[in-house]
Amino acid sequence: MKNENVRNSESNSTQKYLEIDTIQDNVVVLKDGGLRAVLMASSVNFDLKATDEQESIIHSYQNFLNSLDFPIQIQISTRPLNIAGYLGYLRTLQKTQRNELLRIQAAEYIQFLEELIDNANIVSKTFYIVVPYDPVAGGEDGVVEKLTSALNPRSKVRYSKEDFEQHKTQLWQRVNNTMYGLKRARVDMVPLETQELIELFYAYMNPDSKPTESLDSIEKLDIT
Repeated sequence: MKNENVRNSESNSTQKYLEIDTIQDNVVVLKDGGLRAVLMASSVNFDLKATDEQESIIHSYQNFLNSLDFPIQIQISTRPLNIAGYLGYLRTLQKTQRNELLRIQAAEYIQFLEELIDNANIVSKTFYIVVPYDPVAGGEDGVVEKLTSALNPRSKVRYSKEDFEQHKTQLWQRVNNTMYGLKRARVDMVPLETQELIELFYAYMNPDSKPTESLDSIEKLDIT
């Protein structure tokens, strides 16, 4: 019982310094009432593009930045490469392969990949766009409430279900504008869902943890 109380105390003391209040409906809600959406973006092989296409991408990206009337944050995450899902897929193929030679080759390929990952420092880079929306609850009282919350991490701004839906709608308008603008610059994006957001922030707060794969999100991106 004493150890459990110590763990709870440590957890509470850590959580009070976090800006995040909750994650719900694919939205990060901050303690000061701010809402955040996180988009995972595909990369662009810019150097392999023709000169005309490079100029078109630069021009489209410039137009996108000039069109923004709200700030965005670009975040690059570098994590050790995790191909556990791919290795599992290969093992399944190996077991169902009737050709003995192909089954042996599959086993050797799996072993090669495992040794490569173990011996080489291979990392993967993931690009994220953070889209903010900071509503102010009505009038001067809302301003005071929000400022008080920002100064005191323990205090929280609470929204009714109706207010939250309205604010989420405003946030998603910004998300759609961002996705449309970057799509013209050849960048495909997909908003992270609630579970993916939880995994993302857990990885940030626990950098030594084992990397996880969000295969559903990766499959939604056109990375070819």
